[in-house]
Amino acid sequence: MFVKLVSVNSLKTLLKLSSRSFSSSCAAVNLKGRSFLTLKDFSSDEIQRLLWVSGDLKHRIKHQQQYLPLLQGKSIAMIFEKRSTRTRMSTETGFSLLGGHPCFLTSQDIHLGVNESCSDTARVLSGFCDIVLARVYSHSTLEELDKAASIPIINGLSDLYHPIQILADFLTLQEHYGSLRGLTVSWIGDGNNVLHSFMMTAAKLGVHLRIATPKGYEPVQSVIQEAQKLSKEHGTQLLLTSDPMEAAHGSNVLVTDTWVSMGQEEEKKKRLKDFEGYQITMKTGSVCKPDWTFLHCLPRKMEEVDDEVFYSSRSLVFPEAENRKWTIMGLVVSLLTDYTPQTPMLKF
Repeated sequence: MFVKLVSVNSLKTLLKLSSRSFSSSCAAVNLKGRSFLTLKDFSSDEIQRLLWVSGDLKHRIKHQQQYLPLLQGKSIAMIFEKRSTRTRMSTETGFSLLGGHPCFLTSQDIHLGVNESCSDTARVLSGFCDIVLARVYSHSTLEELDKAASIPIINGLSDLYHPIQILADFLTLQEHYGSLRGLTVSWIGDGNNVLHSFMMTAAKLGVHLRIATPKGYEPVQSVIQEAQKLSKEHGTQLLLTSDPMEAAHGSNVLVTDTWVSMGQEEEKKKRLKDFEGYQITMKTGSVCKPDWTFLHCLPRKMEEVDDEVFYSSRSLVFPEAENRKWTIMGLVVSLLTDYTPQTPMLKF
């Protein structure tokens, strides 16, 4: 039988953490050195910690005008197989604001898996920089990078998950509603990577999830099974339907996304026909709770949500977009440093 010894200093640290006024198990979480491929791999406490650090940095830097060079001397390699406005700008501006140096690499700069294998690229980048964010077509590319790298890998988007978007979404909802537990989020649209990340996260934060997708566009079965397991474990509700109005009923938050993702352009005509009746309008909102709001990760098309909703006071899409920066900052700080938030913990 082996007994793990705990140092006196470690015990003192644990006692100090437990005695703080914001006492919570997420206060003791340390994510330094971890990769961030999917929120499936992160616990409730770890997700709350990421949101807390993000909110703390936003408060200290944006509202208190503090300069926090927490990443001075560090660099990030940004591999983009797919173009993006929000992911690129949030990462470049956020990493620079913290004193670090972002390096942007497109498919014309780096031939990932073509002239050089993913594993060799991962080893090379591990010697040049401190962390990698990769926005790729296949999730297996991220897994291959992570397996070979000696530094953290962040999923900037893959065909299976988009976890950095979900951090921004839940920070936005926490700021608007004051807490997350008990909220109902309704997804009306394609069973895509953004939805998959919602399904890996919502229950862990005490959020109910109602999903409407057209037949044939449902989430991946393995993701559904994991979400059902999480819902049961955390005591939340999970509904899957093909009726948008049923999904919207009693909801606090309506969410949608593009119906035609990059790489699906040839399917556009068929998809637009299959998604008829899925546009979010004030009629959709009429069956929601009185305080309902709207999210969209952008860019948005008219067929997904009409102007009346998109530009209304219920729409949180532009604060949501801004929070992409604060949450990527909170994420990289958490993965690269031992930073402890200086503001009280957010209410979840």
